[in-house]
Amino acid sequence: MKIKMKYFYQQLWSHVSVIVIAILILSLLFSHFIENLIYQDKTDELTAYGKNILADLEQGYESESVLQEYGHVLAGRNIQYSLFDPSSAIIYSTGRGARIKLETEEWQKIQDGYTVVVKQDYKRFNEGVTFVLLPYFRHGQFVGGILLASPIKGSRDIISQINQYLFYTVLVAAAVALLLSWILSAFHVRRIKRLQEATSLIANGDYSVRIPSSDFDEIGELSKDFNQMVEKLEGSMEEIDRLENRRRQFMADVSHELRTPLTTIRGVIDGIRNQMIPESEKERGMLMASQETKRLIRLVNENLDYEKIRSNQIKLHKENLLLAEVMEVIRDQLEIQAEEKHNEIVLEVDQDTMIYADYDRLTQILINITKNSIQFTENGTITLRGKMEEQVTIIEIEDNGMGMDPREIERIWQRFYKAMVSRTNNPYGEFGLGLSIVKQLVQLHNGQIDVKSEKGKGTTFILKFPIEK
Repeated sequence: MKIKMKYFYQQLWSHVSVIVIAILILSLLFSHFIENLIYQDKTDELTAYGKNILADLEQGYESESVLQEYGHVLAGRNIQYSLFDPSSAIIYSTGRGARIKLETEEWQKIQDGYTVVVKQDYKRFNEGVTFVLLPYFRHGQFVGGILLASPIKGSRDIISQINQYLFYTVLVAAAVALLLSWILSAFHVRRIKRLQEATSLIANGDYSVRIPSSDFDEIGELSKDFNQMVEKLEGSMEEIDRLENRRRQFMADVSHELRTPLTTIRGVIDGIRNQMIPESEKERGMLMASQETKRLIRLVNENLDYEKIRSNQIKLHKENLLLAEVMEVIRDQLEIQAEEKHNEIVLEVDQDTMIYADYDRLTQILINITKNSIQFTENGTITLRGKMEEQVTIIEIEDNGMGMDPREIERIWQRFYKAMVSRTNNPYGEFGLGLSIVKQLVQLHNGQIDVKSEKGKGTTFILKFPIEK
């Protein structure tokens, strides 16, 4: 069975346990330190009294009255003392608790001039005591020792009282730690909960959610990264929606473009098969079906070109070309179409102007733009200009036709723009694919294309191709 614990309680108990353990360790160390300090203070006191007594004995004050006087003074401090001769026999003692049998090792140490200190002794006295054993030398010769002892009950009482205070301190600290841990854990869990709720909203498709972020800690930085992720997801979903809308629009546009010529072709075929078209009209019907078939082929080819360009399947064979010769070819191919709308194609290009481009694709670019200008203009002039400036060749195709407003200029590069505006006589190519292909081909040449237009005054396409270095 899996054990599940909320993150809040994990945070709470981890904080409390760390703090309580730290306080306990510090309390034990402090208690040990205080205990050692109290016993050290007691042994220092006993040592000081012992040295004073020995100092008087060395000066010859060995009368019993002097020893009794010290006994009275020390009794007020709850201290007993005993004097030993060189054979460790007691020669003077105060209090029955001080009558003690010294161990051989202890006596050997004071004979060697060392002081023996025992902080706690429960075996040789009727109660626990702290005692100090000092050597007694006279004129450099060992003559005995002195033992001073004091019950440890008072010291133990002080230590117990201190430990009691420490215990209360631990309880108070634990309570404060629990409160602070509760607050901190609730604060952090609330921030994580906010992330969790935001994640759930995103999983349900709401990409507008944002959470407060900061650089204060890792959770704040995570929140910032989370917001950036949501922004990218939102942008991706918007792009997916746009692509889906474009796909649907594309299918609708293609279906419409295909339906018209197919309907015409079917009508002609059914009319001929059912003998519904007079013999005199059959030739005209066959010509109409042929034109609509060519129209379908052009639509398919333009779509294939567009997809090939988008997927980088087009390979350019760029070379230095005389721009004047290319423009003359364009004029010759489109002159009849221009005359049908009473337009004139004018060339303004120097004979030595060069352009570095793929001939077939450059011709496709110029034909598409010039066709648009012809369809957009009536009883006017289409001017093709070419010149070289610094590191670029500049081509301008200008007409004095109907022109466009700024909103239309932004949309002319969209695929099937014609279908979105008008399904009949439209200046932007027969199927609305021409300028989309043009822009892709110009970019493949590392060039730039721009449009300037004014409603009722005409349009100018400006193309820039880099010169071969």
